[in-house]
Amino acid sequence: MRFILASNSPRRRELLSELVPAFKVVPSLFEELSRAGESGKKRCLRFAEGKAREVFSRFPEAAVLGADTVVALDGEILGKPKDGAEAFEMLRLLSGRTHSVYTGVCLVTPEGERKGVEETLVTFRPLTDGEIEAYIRTGSPFDKAGAYGIQDSGFVSGYEGSYSCVVGLPLERVREYIKEMHLC
Repeated sequence: MRFILASNSPRRRELLSELVPAFKVVPSLFEELSRAGESGKKRCLRFAEGKAREVFSRFPEAAVLGADTVVALDGEILGKPKDGAEAFEMLRLLSGRTHSVYTGVCLVTPEGERKGVEETLVTFRPLTDGEIEAYIRTGSPFDKAGAYGIQDSGFVSGYEGSYSCVVGLPLERVREYIKEMHLC
């Protein structure tokens, strides 16, 4: 059975290659619209489902994996920053604090689907304005929820849970789904 990743994320592509040797990348046309009052956990699962199901509707013979990552602090969802000022504000909020990173995953096949959400608690060390500004100048914050990458920021002092969840694809959960669906 052909395996499809419903994501254009280079980080998800790299992570999935650790589990699935050959797959196709087909970005989803699912429209990611926020809902008022929706928790980060519910939103990332809804978006993962929407992405996977939309691509599956075009490739109904394939196994399709969708994923979505959300950073949440005190119930507020921190998405991808629109500009440097928004990235600065997000990183200033996260400085010296612990927040949740949720990654929802949905694997859809002709035989059914598996879906769930992984949560990892991430703690930032205190950041200086200069560190934040230097990181923003790299351009890295702009394609990442919460304006940072655990793999490239150097801001994280610790985490509880799945490292790959924070990068964008919880490998442990995806491996479990692949086994349950007899795809390996």
